Amino acid sequence: MSIPKDFNDRMLSLGLARVAEQAAIASAKLIGHGDEKAADQAAVNAMREQLNKLDIKGVVVIGEGERDEAPMLYIGEEVGTGEGPGVDIALDPLEGTTLTAKDMPNALTVIAMGPRGSMLHAPDVYMDKLAVGPGLPEGVVTLDMSPKERVEALAKAKGVDIDEITVCILERPRHEEMIAEVRATGAAIRLITDGDVAGVMHCAEPHLTGIDMYMGSGGAPEGVLAAAALKCMGGQMFGRLLFRNDDEKGRAAKAGITDLDKIYSRDEMVTDHVIFAATGVTNGSILPGIKREPGWITTETILMRSKTGSVRRVSYRNPFE
Repeated sequence: MSIPKDFNDRMLSLGLARVAEQAAIASAKLIGHGDEKAADQAAVNAMREQLNKLDIKGVVVIGEGERDEAPMLYIGEEVGTGEGPGVDIALDPLEGTTLTAKDMPNALTVIAMGPRGSMLHAPDVYMDKLAVGPGLPEGVVTLDMSPKERVEALAKAKGVDIDEITVCILERPRHEEMIAEVRATGAAIRLITDGDVAGVMHCAEPHLTGIDMYMGSGGAPEGVLAAAALKCMGGQMFGRLLFRNDDEKGRAAKAGITDLDKIYSRDEMVTDHVIFAATGVTNGSILPGIKREPGWITTETILMRSKTGSVRRVSYRNPFE
């Protein structure tokens, strides 16, 4: 993989951290207030305002939806000053709007950036996802395996008993059979209500999070964001688009996808080096949430570059009225 000379990921990374921070700060006042739309909109507004201050020719490839559905940060929207490198941007201004509204763990603001053409233009459909952390044999688990086979293969590769494996799964009715099959193996499951970008990221730091593997279906755009995170943190991820009707297949065609059954690896979803930033909104296993005290607001951001494998945690304490 080559880095275009004009994509200075080192210089752009701190700007990207600021984008994630400001979106988190904007949504902070709405934590626990029960209004998902208001929390999301606050994050969107702040993220867009900060992006437009960066010296980039940015195009949103993973965003808030199609242009007719989202007035800001829609797929295809151009952001930045128009000066500087051409970049692809994948973002979720508030991953976990429900988590924020209910003051539940693991709400994040998330953004990734890479050279133009570096990220899969995933349509807004479901994706079957599977992820494990770093340091494992390539292809140790695959989407073609059953949930039982995946758990057994991972336990064998890690040299542990099956009951020492913990799998993260999104709690949805569509996953009931998968959950039952995993539980029958003796493995543990951590169910999450929302936020599967964070769910996948948990796999990359099993010593901190206790999560060994992520599996299940969720939004395809979030799959690309998660792949960008794992590109920086290390780990394997696979995704296969799922289509419920012809309209969804049409969205794939519009995005230039012709092989509807293709299984994408991490490096096929994100083909070049990227930078990734996420800021904690509510307390979670990866990042602490926003802390407010009289006159001050403090955020913590994880900032990563796949080129160097560097993972930086940035604490930002800011005067706040």
